[in-house]
Amino acid sequence: MNLVIDVGNTAIKLGVFEHYKLVDHKRTTAAAFFELFQKTIQKYNTIDAVIFSSVGNLDTQSLSLIKDYDLELVELSHRLKMPFKNLYLTPETLGVDRLALTAAAVSKFPKKNVLIIDAGTCITYDFKNSNEEYLGGAIAPGIALRYSSLHHYTAKLPLLSIKEPDALIGKSTEQAIHTGVILGVIAEIDGIIREYCNIYDDLTVILTGGDAHFLSKRLKNSIFATSNFLLEGLNYILGINKSK
Repeated sequence: MNLVIDVGNTAIKLGVFEHYKLVDHKRTTAAAFFELFQKTIQKYNTIDAVIFSSVGNLDTQSLSLIKDYDLELVELSHRLKMPFKNLYLTPETLGVDRLALTAAAVSKFPKKNVLIIDAGTCITYDFKNSNEEYLGGAIAPGIALRYSSLHHYTAKLPLLSIKEPDALIGKSTEQAIHTGVILGVIAEIDGIIREYCNIYDDLTVILTGGDAHFLSKRLKNSIFATSNFLLEGLNYILGINKSK
């Protein structure tokens, strides 16, 4: 069995795979991570390999404790064997989460043009073509980051939580913020999908990340919404890099 660990900007996710089937997954914080890791290893004592991906911060003590276990440990980086050709101009700066998402696209949609939209702290757009070439994409602020920016970089705007806008025209400051943030994100995503469709008429679009469920019901375009796409990509990469 495989254990995949995704350290994000706001949370840590663990996924247990039996071959390519996700049998368990949990979400935790950095402070509670190692306790959950221990419980997972004890519960699934046939785990023999772990892949670790981090775009956030995890203390060095937790990392060293993981290495004390008799497990094959793979740390995700652009140097690993990938199921696609990476044409990014600066592969060493490409977020490892984006590598995992692209690997998942190859696994789930081989020989297809795929746009992966990861709506989390940031909204990332990643594209791989039908030749299994990763071309790149875009990075934009996520929903929570947009709310936070309006509050922190102005003198008087309040910090709000995500909420469906009441109308196109905001009739109060709070309504105007919700309208600007949410409808702005939806227009951005729909617009980018439309631009890709103008080039690739057979485009498959994947929406994932923490805000995927909220956004999927509001987007005009036909998409596949999935919450565990990154974990599946990590497991696929581990499968082609583990020694046994």
